[in-house]
Amino acid sequence: MSSTEAATADGPTVPDWTDPDRLRRYRDRVFTERRRLRAAFADPEAEQRRVLADLLEFNARTEYGTRHGFDRVRTLDDYRKAVPLQTYDDLAPYIERAAAGERDVLTADRPAVFFTSSGSTGAHKKIPVTPRFMRTTFFPFYYAAWAPLIEHFPDVLADPAAVLNLKHDPVTAPPTTASGRPHVGASQVDFGTFFGEPLSAEPGTGAPWATLPVPVEAGEHAEKMYLRLRLAVEHDVRCVIGINPAMVAALPYQLRLWWPRIVKEIRDGTLGGLPHGSPNPERAAGLERLAARHGTVRPAHIWPRMRALFCWTTAAASLYLPRLREEYGVHVTALPAPVAASEGPVAVALDRHPTAGSLVATAAVHEFVDADEDLAPDSATLRPHELEPGRDYHVVFSHVGGLYRYAVGDVVRVVDHLDGVPRLEYAGRATRSDHAGERLRDAQVIRSLDAALRATGLELRGASCRVDEQARGPAAYEFAVAPLTPWSREETDRFTGLLDQALGRESVGYRTARARGLLGAPALLPLPEDAFQRDWQARVDGGVRPTQVKDRLFRQDPGQWAALTGRTPTA
Repeated sequence: MSSTEAATADGPTVPDWTDPDRLRRYRDRVFTERRRLRAAFADPEAEQRRVLADLLEFNARTEYGTRHGFDRVRTLDDYRKAVPLQTYDDLAPYIERAAAGERDVLTADRPAVFFTSSGSTGAHKKIPVTPRFMRTTFFPFYYAAWAPLIEHFPDVLADPAAVLNLKHDPVTAPPTTASGRPHVGASQVDFGTFFGEPLSAEPGTGAPWATLPVPVEAGEHAEKMYLRLRLAVEHDVRCVIGINPAMVAALPYQLRLWWPRIVKEIRDGTLGGLPHGSPNPERAAGLERLAARHGTVRPAHIWPRMRALFCWTTAAASLYLPRLREEYGVHVTALPAPVAASEGPVAVALDRHPTAGSLVATAAVHEFVDADEDLAPDSATLRPHELEPGRDYHVVFSHVGGLYRYAVGDVVRVVDHLDGVPRLEYAGRATRSDHAGERLRDAQVIRSLDAALRATGLELRGASCRVDEQARGPAAYEFAVAPLTPWSREETDRFTGLLDQALGRESVGYRTARARGLLGAPALLPLPEDAFQRDWQARVDGGVRPTQVKDRLFRQDPGQWAALTGRTPTA
């Protein structure tokens, strides 16, 4: 550990972002990893063979490797025959044994931590994270992901307080598995301490609010967000990192929600009601004048030198991101976060493309299945070079960390092929809404909403839908939307009709169900402009970690629908 990386009494590594040598080494590492990844694109098939050979050799003597004959596998075709496609539930018995402390179950090296990841049932998965996985799979893509930000907006590193990292959420007493290993979100892990990578600390982790100076009860996630925002208001923030775009969309709402409390605490020199710094009535008065002049308060008003947002820019976020950028400033650039999950990486943006990233060919063996097909253990898969631009695919990957032919549950869309690999954007979850054979996926509904918006010139802040089984006549889709400005009856009717047509173009099953009278015409339920942000905040207030409160398109659960719309579906 260098002199500029120190462990606090609680254990986490604290980076010194003011140290010029550290900044130089950090930039060098980021750009070096991007160069290495781009160099691998010269022969991505060879990289995939290398990754496969490495994971087979390294884990051949584990119980899973022995059972599936890893020592006899030589090619990807051999591997496909030896290992079926599988989900978390298929691997869960192995993972639980590893979490209890049993060795050599899935991997030859012992998991250092287990990442959390909310499954479709709402239960927290345990994703094993091994040192070998971090070195060979995670860190190379992770460093490279920051290259576009620090290349084109170098001033975000000029001051530790220039970045408001919403996802950074260190914990001093993390929950553990039965064997005592931390079971936490990726944003809660100190990679410097656990994996000997002090440079891996993200931008924003050296800000005054990165480690809060006042105590906060465990589970008080909303209060943590308030305290960080209260401190950030007094600094020159130039970049917001959220990954989850719902967090970035919530911040302007939170700023307005907490504005009177923020101004009062600045005036009084308090933080969370406790003394902090000196009273600053002059700054408080200036903030009040700012809000009065504009009639509201936006991040762009507080931080006029804001430069960049770093979050997912596709899927549901694509519907509200254009106007969200204006909340932060008309000149702000939205850079796409990697296409990745807690389980592993898929693609990373290496330039300023607004939505897509290049396949991380060095990290895992990637396979794909047409998104309209149902995944099965014996599903035929496609290699990266076989993917077609403009089509959606299920993602399947294998890596040395113990996930083999793992269907992660995400769907990606191929934008193009560049430098030998496909560029992919996140399209949505693979889950379907299927009342009458329509088999609608997230991506199909989002594209349909976008088509109707473009055709009418309308805008919205969020959208969700459900099948209304109590509709007069056949069941029908009901869309809850938060218009940017109120829509007239004529606009609403035209939008709904165009949405119906677009859904039919996206899904043969939807078109057939409508033609046969199995589904009625969709209906629209307009909500207040801030409805989705209020719903998001309510979940965080209820104790859910902000990183896990994501945009939800399908809300068939009556409780979820009622929480968003204020209407309880009739039984």
